[in-house]
Amino acid sequence: MNKRSVQRVAAIHDLSGFGRSSLSVVVPILSTMGIQVCSVPTAVLSTHTGGFEKYSFVDLTDYLPGFFEHWKRLKLDFDCIYTGFFGSSRQIGIISEFIDDFGNNPDTLVVVDPVLGDNGHLYSTMTVDMKEEMKKLVQKADIITPNFTEAAYLLDQPYDLNIKIKDLKRWLYELSQMGPEKVVITSAPACEDTKTTHVIAYNREDDRYWKVSCVYIPAHYPGTGDAFTSVLVGSLLQGDNLPIALDRGVQFITAAIRASYGASYPKREGVLLERVLGHLNMPFIISSYEIID
Repeated sequence: MNKRSVQRVAAIHDLSGFGRSSLSVVVPILSTMGIQVCSVPTAVLSTHTGGFEKYSFVDLTDYLPGFFEHWKRLKLDFDCIYTGFFGSSRQIGIISEFIDDFGNNPDTLVVVDPVLGDNGHLYSTMTVDMKEEMKKLVQKADIITPNFTEAAYLLDQPYDLNIKIKDLKRWLYELSQMGPEKVVITSAPACEDTKTTHVIAYNREDDRYWKVSCVYIPAHYPGTGDAFTSVLVGSLLQGDNLPIALDRGVQFITAAIRASYGASYPKREGVLLERVLGHLNMPFIISSYEIID
């Protein structure tokens, strides 16, 4: 891969015209962190699917092969391939081939955010076939970032908010055995403390488990998972290690939620990202990551 002054990410996500999610947050976050984003829209929606009904949905599966063929002719390469929402099960296979073609450099970081569902259920556009295809895709990732619901679906485990930390560690390990060296589970419940949620992670390279805790705020904002993983990707590309990247992601999302919670607007629009993007360029204070014994 040629050296370049600005790192380059192929961001394979949907594009929603209204609502802060997917490419609408991926692009500004990574750009603010000094990283070039090369967008691959997997679908175009009038709004995101979190809280909106009767939205327009255009599946771009048929356009992707020609899209990627042009990139091959241009001999493009990437420092990172970062996938999120898919429009169809067939699309996941096409993206798998894209990773084979463009991610064969050992220095290329492959990050899969296995977007499937939340709160114990699949999203309205997801199917069982897509879940099974996603299991195959995570095998090609260096890092995966499922939320708690998605981790349960990938492992065919029940969605149990009373899960113990020892069982969460087992989930992390089993997901890592599917292929990725690093596994991050967001929105992990803390059954011992209902006022706290966790981001937990496992790094197979050093066999360490990590946890970053955050105070639970009683509000749901679509797109926070996309924003968290984007900060994580940007942090790792800037040279941070996994626990620091986790910490930066959690601190940013916490700041975004706090900036949004007191404002009077529909929460389905997502966090007020515009108010906190500048935080990404402020000095970072390591504060909250822990090793899980």
